[in-house]
Amino acid sequence: MTEIVLITGLSGSGKSIALHALEDEGFYCVDNLPPELLLQLVEVEQRFKVPRLAIAMDARSATSLHLVPHQIEVLRERGSLVRVLFLEASTDTLVRRFSETRRKHPLSKGDATHSGTESQRALTESIETERTLLADLRTVSYVVDTSIIRAAQLQSSIKALVTTSSTQLTLVFTSFAFKRGVPMDADFVFDVRMLPNPHYEAELKRLTGQDAPVAEFLRKQPEVLRMQEHVAKFLQEWLPALVNDHRSYVTVAIGCTGGQHRSVYLVEQLTEAFSAHWTTLKRHRELDAR
Repeated sequence: MTEIVLITGLSGSGKSIALHALEDEGFYCVDNLPPELLLQLVEVEQRFKVPRLAIAMDARSATSLHLVPHQIEVLRERGSLVRVLFLEASTDTLVRRFSETRRKHPLSKGDATHSGTESQRALTESIETERTLLADLRTVSYVVDTSIIRAAQLQSSIKALVTTSSTQLTLVFTSFAFKRGVPMDADFVFDVRMLPNPHYEAELKRLTGQDAPVAEFLRKQPEVLRMQEHVAKFLQEWLPALVNDHRSYVTVAIGCTGGQHRSVYLVEQLTEAFSAHWTTLKRHRELDAR
């Protein structure tokens, strides 16, 4: 049985970084494979007993990307364990990355070294065109938002994702700050900004939801306990349906104002509660970015 990870997504979103992370985990990696060759490549590698295969595809193969969803089903029917990871970032982030590196977007016909409003408009149009080309592939993938995470964070996230079981649903709990935007990869978003805020307690302000004094403060708040119970009840109600829908990953995002206290605490509590029956991962977007 071959374990296959397909890496796709927007140019500039970190696909090369993700591929390097998988190489570190023992995957045989192939970059920019034309979709027409996917099934043939897997057959060849299986003959050579390659157990773990990572393949990157992007919009440079735009004319044949529509083949990939069916090929994924074929591979699964043949017994391969297939995961599809889709990396993306906000348009503003991608424009900045291309501007900083002075690289040319794969779909751009302009001069990458040209500056000015016209060049930026052309780059933005290329990014949005790429989003459209990859839209169908995104729907069958686990989405990873790389907008505000460092390369080391992305590598750690990819490694954590591929070490979880491929045969059952994985719950990913993530805390975040609304002031920095809602994660693009969230399946469910819960707003906890109405809960009592430890930020206004002088002795707790500089601590986080992972620290015992903050956890003790929040544990004593009836509203926090109710919110935790309501979120847990919602997930318990709908996770079986998501399993029946053949979902591999579900990302549950908990947001507060600064992503430091309340959301972090609830992610810690929910991860612990659900880990007894589900494969769980946790992330703290703002804390990890420090």
